[in-house]
Amino acid sequence: MPKAQETVLEIDLKALKHNFEFLKSKLQKNTKFLAVVKAFAYGSDAAQIASYLQNLDVDYFAVAYVSEGIELRHSGITKPILVLHPQEINFKEIIDHCLEPSLYNAKVLNKFIKIAAAEKQTNYPVHIKFNTGLNRLGFGKNDVDGVSYKLKETNAVKVKSIFSHLAASEDLDEKIFTQNQIESFKKIADIFTKAIGYKPMLHICNTSGILNYPDAHFDMVRSGIGLYGFGNSEKENKNFKPIATLKTIISQIHHIEKGESIGYNRAYKSDAFLKTATLPIGHADGIGRQYGNGKGFVTINGQKAPIIGNVCMDMIMVNITNIDCKEGDEVIVFGKNTTANTFAATANTISYEIITAISQRVKRLILK
Repeated sequence: MPKAQETVLEIDLKALKHNFEFLKSKLQKNTKFLAVVKAFAYGSDAAQIASYLQNLDVDYFAVAYVSEGIELRHSGITKPILVLHPQEINFKEIIDHCLEPSLYNAKVLNKFIKIAAAEKQTNYPVHIKFNTGLNRLGFGKNDVDGVSYKLKETNAVKVKSIFSHLAASEDLDEKIFTQNQIESFKKIADIFTKAIGYKPMLHICNTSGILNYPDAHFDMVRSGIGLYGFGNSEKENKNFKPIATLKTIISQIHHIEKGESIGYNRAYKSDAFLKTATLPIGHADGIGRQYGNGKGFVTINGQKAPIIGNVCMDMIMVNITNIDCKEGDEVIVFGKNTTANTFAATANTISYEIITAISQRVKRLILK
């Protein structure tokens, strides 16, 4: 891989292909695969990731918001795109760009039907979400009759899928809860399907659901974090390859005398001579202040360099007292060895947060 000459996020498409093929290997031949590419494809590059996966014959994509779906359409993505959390103000744009909304309560259902009818749509594809225990979005089991009645009243929309979301599929201590979610979903799906008179696709499994609950794959599965190289346990992580490596360089080396302070608010005061390196990356790039003052670390020439002092907007300082390095040397923040999981854990958070936080001002380098 090329040596960094600036702060850059390298995206390894071979690793992406590995993760996709590993997850696909867990599915039955006819089970569809939905790739979740919301949040700039988990902080990588949504257009590049989606384009690559489209060529690998992914069946569906999902984004959180309508604007993300529109950007994918402008980037040449032609596969179906499910919008997981659409807002009413964007419903006409959904139709204009052939996106497919998740409808999760009576208000959004009624509003979308009204707009689809006004736009003279027939059988426009929609997805009905049911809440089975995550208690975030979704109709309840007692809403089945009302939703199905409303859908039978119109030909403006047609249900492409009904789905739910597992709350703790990665936690085998919560296996009973998850199995209850799955059973609840199956009952809802059975009643709903009979009520509307046709069978939409069913899907409930996320990445950990794919691995831990093969009997719940149904017609389609959804994977987000797994595609980007992470499971939700050490056992799962062994099968994935992180696709993103965050690199930067040493801008300047300082020699700090005993008693001197480093950075804003004099948060670090040296009790002995040390050397520090200043790096061109900071909280505006996604490395939050919680990683400062000895919690987070970077890797320079194979050795750990702790972050010292407060993280600045555009810079961090690290301790290189015992590291043989020079200005211009490459620095690894996270990647394939020190993963985003490891880096995030230093601040008591998770890989999802650090990888989605990487600012879009950080240059993306696609490795093909």
